[in-house]
Amino acid sequence: MSRIKKKEFAIGVFLMVTFIAVMVGIFMPLFDEGNALNYLDNLYNSISKGSAYYIPKVEHLINDHGSEVVTLNLKMTDPSAAESAEPLFSRAGATTAIEDDNLMVDGDLETIFSACLEDAESAYHNRSEDLVARYGMEARPALHSWWLALGAMEKDLNRQKLFDAAQLTHTVQAKTVECAYNYYGIEAQEIRNRWGTVLFSLVFYVLYTIWYGFGIMYIFEGLGFELAAH
Repeated sequence: MSRIKKKEFAIGVFLMVTFIAVMVGIFMPLFDEGNALNYLDNLYNSISKGSAYYIPKVEHLINDHGSEVVTLNLKMTDPSAAESAEPLFSRAGATTAIEDDNLMVDGDLETIFSACLEDAESAYHNRSEDLVARYGMEARPALHSWWLALGAMEKDLNRQKLFDAAQLTHTVQAKTVECAYNYYGIEAQEIRNRWGTVLFSLVFYVLYTIWYGFGIMYIFEGLGFELAAH
């Protein structure tokens, strides 16, 4: 290690101090959503929501699959989960019965999936009042019941070797119920309407990373650390 270089060390300290000062500002509650990270997280979630609307595509898959009457024995996680899921199938016109944590269902897959998509559509557009009117449940509890029931359906359909129906069940669960649940409460935005903020955040992220890197580099250079050539 050679002698300390005051100029380089001062530049490094300045860069690190300003870096930390900006970081403090980032974590301060300057926005309605909280700090800047929360603001950007909500922004990117709202932008990504618009590209996660798979319900029309899944609806086409259901229509292509067509009507298929099935008898299902759904092994739920516990009796309360079976009781919560039962109204979902009843509304879809299925015949149901509960025995402990088993939910027995006789019904048409196309009708069941259509009812599920209707609930997912309401939740995706933040219309929880629709699900309250249908089941007396808020959006997320209703979607959670659908998610558990569809998972049990997929297992039972595979057991019955109804593999196409099982794959469609998985698609409905992942592409509609999960998306509606994860994005519930978020208002969708198009990136073209917020491109300035998005561009600024991406450029700032790159520059902020470089900022930190140069600060560390100048501090070590100022302290006399050098890479030895061999």
